[in-house]
Amino acid sequence: MARAGVKFYFVLFLFTTFACNNNNNQKEQIDKHADKKSTEVKQKWHWDNDHKQNEDAGYAQVVKLGNMLYISGIPTEDLSPKGIAQVYRALGKCLNANGASFADVVKETLYTTDIETMKKYNDVRKEFYNGDFPAATWVQISRLYEPDCKLEVELIAQLTDDK
Repeated sequence: MARAGVKFYFVLFLFTTFACNNNNNQKEQIDKHADKKSTEVKQKWHWDNDHKQNEDAGYAQVVKLGNMLYISGIPTEDLSPKGIAQVYRALGKCLNANGASFADVVKETLYTTDIETMKKYNDVRKEFYNGDFPAATWVQISRLYEPDCKLEVELIAQLTDDK
């Protein structure tokens, strides 16, 4: 019986030693993340706008935080190759204004009122990525913020250290 008690306390000792050590490592990681976060400044960009955001609708076209770019959706009423290319050229302008390109895009979200038509013209979209495609989600919806629009695409890009 005494031997079982010794085993129990030994196991308890090992558990608390490693659990506490792991907890300290987690605390160090949290502290490191908090220090990093406090030095990152949120920057905005919005179509040659001095306020760097749309005051009426309440959004910025691009928000940069650290090495990440969050690009608000670009809409179009024209769900044709011409309209789709126009959306991606505008997204390219957002990327370029912040030192990025489509090669830096890690996530694309596409909202459309007609996913079958968008699938038919997917080659137009793919040309902008030059074969280096991001993670992507396509969602068919009943309508967009602007009621006549049929497509809206938003992006997330990660800048490399040299950008």
